[in-house]
This record gives sequence, C-alpha cells and structure tokens, in this order.
Amino acid sequence: MKKKAIEKIPYLRVKENQQKDVKYIGVTAVKIVGHEKHLFLEVYRNHKGSKDTPAVRIVLTKKDFGTYWPEREEWTRQKVKTDRYYGGLIWAERSDTWQAEKENVLQSTEDLERIKKFCKATVYNESHWWQYIYRHEEDIVITDRRNREHRKYMRRQEELADRMAHTEELPEKKILDRANSVYFQNEHYLYYKKHGSWAKIACSKCGGVTDARWRNGISYESQFQRWTEEPREGNYGTCPICGARGKYQCQGKVRGAHSRSIYLFLGQKYKENGMVMRYVEVEKRWMLGFICGDQGPEMYNASEELSGIEIARAYFEPGKKTKIDYHKHDPYTGKDFWDDCNLNGLANITINAGQIMRETYEEMKETMFRYSALQEYAESMRKINPIDYLERYSQTPQIEILVKMGLTDVVEKLVKCYYGLIADQNARRPDQFLGIRKERVKQLIRNKGDIQLLKVMKMEKRHGQNWTDEQIKHLAETDLSGVQVEMATGYMTLQKLLNRIERYAGCRYGTGCGHASERIRNTATTYADYLSMRLSLGYDLNNTVYQQPRDLGAAHTRMVLETNQEEMDQHLKQAAEKYPEIRRAYRGLRNKYFYEDDSYLIRPARSAEEIVMEGRVLHHCVGGGTYLSKHNTGKTYILMLRYRAEPDVPYITVEIDAMNPRIIQWYGNKDGKPDQENMQAWLDAWLMKLKAGTLTVYENDGYESQEVRIRVPAAVSA
Repeated sequence: MKKKAIEKIPYLRVKENQQKDVKYIGVTAVKIVGHEKHLFLEVYRNHKGSKDTPAVRIVLTKKDFGTYWPEREEWTRQKVKTDRYYGGLIWAERSDTWQAEKENVLQSTEDLERIKKFCKATVYNESHWWQYIYRHEEDIVITDRRNREHRKYMRRQEELADRMAHTEELPEKKILDRANSVYFQNEHYLYYKKHGSWAKIACSKCGGVTDARWRNGISYESQFQRWTEEPREGNYGTCPICGARGKYQCQGKVRGAHSRSIYLFLGQKYKENGMVMRYVEVEKRWMLGFICGDQGPEMYNASEELSGIEIARAYFEPGKKTKIDYHKHDPYTGKDFWDDCNLNGLANITINAGQIMRETYEEMKETMFRYSALQEYAESMRKINPIDYLERYSQTPQIEILVKMGLTDVVEKLVKCYYGLIADQNARRPDQFLGIRKERVKQLIRNKGDIQLLKVMKMEKRHGQNWTDEQIKHLAETDLSGVQVEMATGYMTLQKLLNRIERYAGCRYGTGCGHASERIRNTATTYADYLSMRLSLGYDLNNTVYQQPRDLGAAHTRMVLETNQEEMDQHLKQAAEKYPEIRRAYRGLRNKYFYEDDSYLIRPARSAEEIVMEGRVLHHCVGGGTYLSKHNTGKTYILMLRYRAEPDVPYITVEIDAMNPRIIQWYGNKDGKPDQENMQAWLDAWLMKLKAGTLTVYENDGYESQEVRIRVPAAVSA
C-alpha cells in the first residue's frame, strides 16, 4: 500500500445531514492508486465544524488495509472494530453501544453497495455495514498470518532436510554389538522348573528346551542321562544344549517377557566443525513361550532380542542456537519421521542421562568442542547428558577449566543451570568466577567442588572474613545460612558458635557419619532459631546466660511459647477443648505404637496441645485443624519420633493410617527430611515390627515430667 500517495488524495466530501441522532457519517469511493483498486471509507463527525476533515480514513485493497488518523497524521493497523462480537467502532467515543446502527450511518445506499461489492463478505444485518469491512480486514490478517507461518514452516523443513542430508548413517550394528557386550554383558537366561531329580530348562540364547538330571541317580542308566548342576534362582549355570552361561530364573516367576533398556550417546562431526550428538535407546528383551500341557503351562521355547532406536539428535554449530530433532511415529500412516519440535504434555520426549560411546571423543577432536573436557567430565560421573553439558559449555567456556581442576560438583550444578553459583561470568580465574578467596581454591579442589563448602566460602568472601580451613569445613557441615551466621557472629566469634553447636549436638565434626552430620545440622538450626527468637523478643545476647542455655531443646521451646504468648495460650486452650479425644485415646495408642531402641523412640501425641506445639517448634503444618481433626476422630494418628537421649526435643513428626498400618508422611524441621535415608530405613523397620506385633511396650515413659517440660500454660493443663 502506497501510503504517501494516499495521503495526497483529497478527502471525500460529505453532504449536509439533518438527522440529529446520527453521530458519525461514512462516505466511500473506489480509486486507483498505483494501478490497484482501493476502497476509501472516510468517517466524519456529525458537527458543523467537522465536515472538512474526517475523524478517520480507512483504505482497503484486496490483500491489504490501513487506517489513517488525520488529526495525528498517523497510520495504524487497527481494524474497524476493536473486537469481533462486542467491541466498539474505533472512531466512536464509547467502546460499545446498542445504538451503534443509529449513530453510525453511511451517506447513501450507493456507499453500502460499494462496500458490499468490494469486500464480498456475508453479513446477516446490513445495518451493521462496518461488519463487511471488519470481515474483509480479518480475512487479510488471517491470510497474512497463515502465509507467515507457512513460510516459517517451509524454512524449518528446509533446515531439517539439510541437517538430515549432512548427518552420517547411524552404525546400528556397532551400537548393538557394543551394548550387548559391554552394557548387557551378553546376559542370557536359563528358565527352569524342577520335578524330582530332573529339571526342565529353556535357554534364551539357543531357544531350546530340554530335560536334564541335577541329582545323581542310583540306576545304571542314570550315568548316561543328560546332567546339569542344580538350578537355583539368581545363580548362574550352563545350558545343557548349547553350553552358554546364563542366569537361572524359575518358570513360575516369569510372565512371558521381560526387558532392560539403556541409553547411549554417539557424537559425530557435522559439516565443517559442528557436531551432532545422537541419542539412542537400546533394549534387550528376553521371552519365554508357553503351551498348555497336561500339568498346566509348559515351557515351549525361549528367545532374546536386541533392538535399538534413535530418539533424538542435537546439532551444534558455532554461533548458532542448538537444534534438536526428534524421531516420531505417525499412527495414522504407520510411518516414522523426523521433526524439529518436541511433543506436548505427558507425551513429551525426554532425553535422559546415559553412556557416551568412545568413538565420540575421536570425532570431537575435529569440532568446536575439541577443548570441552567432556571426556574428563564423563569419566568422573556415572551417567551424564552430554547435550546439556555441551550447551552449558557453549554458554560458559570456563566449565572446561573447572572440570580439569576436579571441581566436579560445581560443574554438575552448572550443567543443571544453577547459575546462581557464578559471581562473575566473564572472569578467567576460578576464584573470581565463583566469588571466593584465592587461597580457598585448593581446598575446594581437594573436596571435588563440594557445593556446601563453596557456599560457605562465598559467605566468607561476601562478609569480608578470613576463616581457617577447619572453620570453613565445620561451618559447611552445619548448613547454616549467611543470615544466621551473621546474626550469631554479631555476639560471639565463629569458633565459639561452632564449639557450642558441637557441644549441644553431642557429635564431633568430620566423622563422616550420616547420623552425626544430620544431628549437627538439626542442632545448628535449632540454636540459630533460638538466638533469633531471643533477639526478636528484646533480650541482650551479649549476656552469656542467654547465649548458652543448659538445655537447648527446652530453652528453644520456651522461646517458642514466649513468642506471641497470649495468642498461643488461647490457641492451645481452644485445641484442648475442641479435640479432647486425643488426650483420652493416648494410653491405648501408646500401647500399640510406642517403641524405642538405643538411638530413637516413637510414640503417639499425648494431647492436642502437644500436636500444636510440635508444629510450632518444627515450623510445619501438623498443628492445623485438619491433622487434629483426623487424629481426634481416629482416621489417622500423629506420632512423635525423637532422639532417645532427648525425648523432650521435637525431631520428626509422623502421620500414620489408623486402619491400614502405613506411613502417610513424615517431616522434620521446616518440612525437611533430616537424615532421610537412615530415618526412612528406621521407620520401615518399625512399621514391620508394628505389623508383626513385636513392638516392646513400656509401662512408664515419663508422661507427667514431659507435661512440665513443655510448659503448657496452667489454664490449659487444668
């Protein structure tokens, strides 16, 4: 559309109109501009002083349109209406009105016919004459969008075809042979079923089924019969037919077929110095065939099948964005094809971590990733996703140096896009890159880039401190945040803080014991929380009496009670009145669930007040009405798991199903799961004893003294 030429065309004249209820009058004309027909629609306000210049000029062609505002001398791409159904006209003062057909008219019927002939649209109400123009404009917009999308799609298809044309053929046989020998270790299965001194054995390698004696016979003929070792589930033996070694599996435990899959990555050179990383899934499937015999299902044959499929390809080129193509299947045509976009929703194709074939590193020497240190990183990890690694390396080349320095944990986090670890992405030195002191680099290397240690080193640099190597290591074990450390060290030295945490925990630093480390972390959090509450309540933490309570757990509980004391008293009283069955049912539940060993004890909640306090101290939601109501009505029960040496200090809260003995959930401080692996194993063992009815029952667990220790207000206790 030639906008400059259109602006030079004089405005159409509008006749005088005596209708006072008309606000806008439209006049049209068809003119030739640049050898192309143009429909002009000019809308005037129905005022004496507004008949010389229109409010808006709308110009249409067969494939384009434009809106010109004479007052602003500006062209826009606005349609004649702001919305298809309920929008108002763009020149109207109000956005929408039911009187639009009376307030907006054309000068003559010739104008309407001219619009209908030019736009060739279907409108059910001719009094809404602007609908012809709107639909013409909308058709132009939709056509333009479809054309753009089609051009974009065709460019993508051309690029996809170019990538496929420059991709080498996949060495399928080499991949399958490597997977079978290295990753599946040529594993075969010997399916068996014993009957007396004999066993029927089916071999997955040769497919044969035979009977063989596994126990010596006493007859003369038995020495000439086929013999094999005694088949045992999980043991390895030899096939009596082909002599292959295989793993014995009982016929009764086999349901037709079972398989195992692995994922492999093969990197190849792409074009001049680019690279394509190919993601392949290899599956080995073992099958056992049955027929119906006189004594039930009988083994008929056995087989094994090795298959592989290429799932995705990631293309890397210098200065270009990574392109990933996906292998898809069309269920309607039954054909496979490659596409440059992933699937949506639950069908999304995921690229998992896997093994990298050694041929990749030879191919990489002639590509842009010759110095990427991918091989060194893969050797230090069990499985990796090289596509993610190479993408991060392209974005952050410093990863190469970090890998070669042995900072594996740091690189692993960066590969997963934890870029908050980086202090200066343009830095060349590792200490500046990570934001730590220069002398800390060697200590970080010795610990393979331990993330918790790195956080403490960054904290040291941020606060302008100069701590010792031992203090850095011990502080990392406490897992305290920078805010907590800064608050505590405002009233004591760092060494005093560490010493007090160690004394309260009763465990030494650096033992390597998961139980001890978790105890230190839990104690450190409790102590920091205690100091923070003291400070918020206005206590002077320079006083060593407040700094060093004799019993940290009891002192922490007192601070929790003292914080919003009046509100807490009211809450405890309401909980006791609303859920009285929790207290009444305690003794019976204790006989069922109570258990202790050398390290821990677990018991049910004694009262609603105790459940509320448990949630308050551990900062989780167990004190809410939902859990109290379920415990009160006997749907689920809340149990307290604590250190046996500190039965008064909340540690872990457990919710168990009242009808079917199973643990619904368990959490510690701030919805965390302290010492998760060990505590899960302990709870599993306790649950097994509960189901077997072998829990030890004790007559007295200090109920009365416990009531005094948690300092429930007198009004509530009564």
